[in-house]
Amino acid sequence: MLKFRAFLKYWLPALIWMALIFSASSDSHSYEHSSRLIAPLLHWLFPQMPETRVDAIVYFTRKCAHLTEYAVLALLLWRAVRRPMKNDPRPWVWPEAGLALAIVFLYAASDEFHQIFVPTRTAQVSDVFIDTAGGAASLLALWAFGRRKNAGDPEP
Repeated sequence: MLKFRAFLKYWLPALIWMALIFSASSDSHSYEHSSRLIAPLLHWLFPQMPETRVDAIVYFTRKCAHLTEYAVLALLLWRAVRRPMKNDPRPWVWPEAGLALAIVFLYAASDEFHQIFVPTRTAQVSDVFIDTAGGAASLLALWAFGRRKNAGDPEP
């Protein structure tokens, strides 16, 4: 029963987030659908904005969404791999972060492979790199935050 509770506490959030990412790879979250939301907003806010600029902003927004969703995934996976405790005295361990990032990379690659089979989506290797960069950025930020937080702690 204890292992099941640990699974629910640590792995289930990551798996749910992965399911959300998978569902976002469907037709309903394709470029055509998201541009129907972002482009009209931009046209309303900036009526004189050229269409090429609107397209560029929509593209940039979608790539930021990739970066963000995989940044969150990396943190959830790191948490599942590490299983941190309150006031965790263990030092940062790079192999734990590396394992989380490897899973992010593999999941991003599988997500792009999945998009091959969705008629309105295109698989792009560049998205795998953007996704992995998002994961790496969030793990590096977590490491830096931990170092900064621990720098103020007195030595034991």
